[in-house]
Amino acid sequence: MKYLFSIALIVLTQHTFSQTVTGNWYGHADVILGGTHNNYLTELVLKQKGNEVEGVMGYYFRNSYQSFIVRGKYNPKTRYLEIKNIPIVYFRSNSKMTVDCVMDFEATLTVSKIKSNLRGYFMRDPRYRYTCPDLTVLFTLDPKEVNQDSAIITATASHVIWKPAAEDVVVTVDAIPVIKENTTPEEIQPFEQRKTFIINEIEVESDSVRVTLYDNGDIDGDVVSVFYNKLPVLNKQVLSAQGTNLYLQLDPSKNINEISLFAENLGNIPPNTALMIVNDGAKRYELFMTSDLKMNGTVRIKKKRPVVISRQ
Repeated sequence: MKYLFSIALIVLTQHTFSQTVTGNWYGHADVILGGTHNNYLTELVLKQKGNEVEGVMGYYFRNSYQSFIVRGKYNPKTRYLEIKNIPIVYFRSNSKMTVDCVMDFEATLTVSKIKSNLRGYFMRDPRYRYTCPDLTVLFTLDPKEVNQDSAIITATASHVIWKPAAEDVVVTVDAIPVIKENTTPEEIQPFEQRKTFIINEIEVESDSVRVTLYDNGDIDGDVVSVFYNKLPVLNKQVLSAQGTNLYLQLDPSKNINEISLFAENLGNIPPNTALMIVNDGAKRYELFMTSDLKMNGTVRIKKKRPVVISRQ
């Protein structure tokens, strides 16, 4: 009898959990137009009350971040979620001029023992079917418990542009990883004992870059440390589908700056792999990194020289 009661309790618990969309979700949205293009990194904080939901939605698009308060409907029986009138930046907009497409978000909740997903679409207004393509969306629930009430209450609509190349923009010191002056030899020695494997070399226009790291492929528990010019700037970070951001200033005394990935483990599927996105405010580079217990995957960054036009 106890065994049957335990099974019933587990089933009831899973069933109850599966009916709610309350939580913190993260994912991506892809353009449906001649193939897919991973253009938007999305996040969503929701709180459900009956069939009503409210929360905050945000997304990164190229060099900007937008967030806004949302309200919608959720049907626990069909697990169908709908949020209307969401302004999504047109995917062909540039950094100087953006155009919003007002879209409706429609998704269905799926739950497994491993994870929970909201899978659906940003649907365009039929009046703009020739200009604003639909977006496929996949959200994954963050299992970490965060106070949704606090996130929703303190949220405000915002539109932030990240332009480090502009002369009048000052990058605050606390936004830049602090390279410890008193780094000990014990911290650097394991890094120096491995070979440096140059994966790519890129040219940037800015004096600073934003670096975002994701696990590439299956989320298998990869743990990495990041070294910048052979000094540690990020220690033992678990890679996931949720990005980890670093803001790095280029060293003007060096012709080449190096970002290296140091594998702390090999995960469940060797080698240790990551997707590194480097953004200088004008251009975005997607780099597929790999490292293991013998080599450090490294990207070289050069500052683009200004073009000098001689007058004759």
